[in-house]
Amino acid sequence: MDKKKLSFVIPCYFSEQTLADVVETVIAEFHTKYDIELVLVNDGSTDNTFRVIQDLCQKYSFIKGINLAKNFGQDGARMAGYRYCTGDYIISLDDDGQNPPAEAHKLIAKLEEGYDVVFGEYLVKKHSWFKNFGSKVNDKMANVVIGKPQDLRLCSYFIMTSFVAKEIVKYDGAFPYVWGLILRSTNRIANQIIEHREREVGETTYTFAKLLGLWLNGFTAFSVIPLRFASLLGAVFALLGFLFVTYILISMLFFGISTQGWASLMSVLLITGGVLMMMIGLLGEYVGRIYLNGNKAPQFVIREYISNEE
Repeated sequence: MDKKKLSFVIPCYFSEQTLADVVETVIAEFHTKYDIELVLVNDGSTDNTFRVIQDLCQKYSFIKGINLAKNFGQDGARMAGYRYCTGDYIISLDDDGQNPPAEAHKLIAKLEEGYDVVFGEYLVKKHSWFKNFGSKVNDKMANVVIGKPQDLRLCSYFIMTSFVAKEIVKYDGAFPYVWGLILRSTNRIANQIIEHREREVGETTYTFAKLLGLWLNGFTAFSVIPLRFASLLGAVFALLGFLFVTYILISMLFFGISTQGWASLMSVLLITGGVLMMMIGLLGEYVGRIYLNGNKAPQFVIREYISNEE
């Protein structure tokens, strides 16, 4: 029986201190049992991360290196890596060492039960409180906006079949959202409990700006529910305004009560004005993304590709 081929896609961002250990651990765990390849994508790091990738590519013929021209974000880096995968199973792995590569054995076993995608699920997350908070918000958002099953947990450590990977890379929009692409490609998705470790070296590069960008991608890339919510909110405020005007007219005509309150009037105007600006901004976000997609804004730009395959 032929060996299955595993493709490990590792987005790399300021990981010069951790990447080599992650790669060596992957090789030690899987090289004898499977055919493997590793696709290392430098996502615009300005330290020595790409130098580490170059050294690893020279050392091992089954490692491919990609150097992006600037920082395109984790999903952009993943999309670049997926385009160069040739494995039967594709495993997305982080570069910081918090996800033990050996846990991929569990993901593989679960996938071979008949699933297309298996996400890792942590019993105890060793992330910072800020990253844990962002993950929880993103998980709830995915339930509502992109139809994620409530009992499914999304995770950056996951495995998928080549079938799903090929479907994902067909997407050529400027704002890839890998989890959304997976959820619209298949419903054969499961979780597998895996270990999570404390970060031993360096600090997280997960910032509020990246968290906001992830939420915007989830909101706007694969659903019009936010627009429907904005329409509903507008209808509610219009109804409240109509009821308030009716109350004022009845008070004046039947009870002779003159309604006073400049402060309350200004408060209402400020609230409704803020809501309107928020709705316009949301609509503008959709229109702007349509514009950028129409102009063929790239998901990623590859400056350099390294492969020593025979």
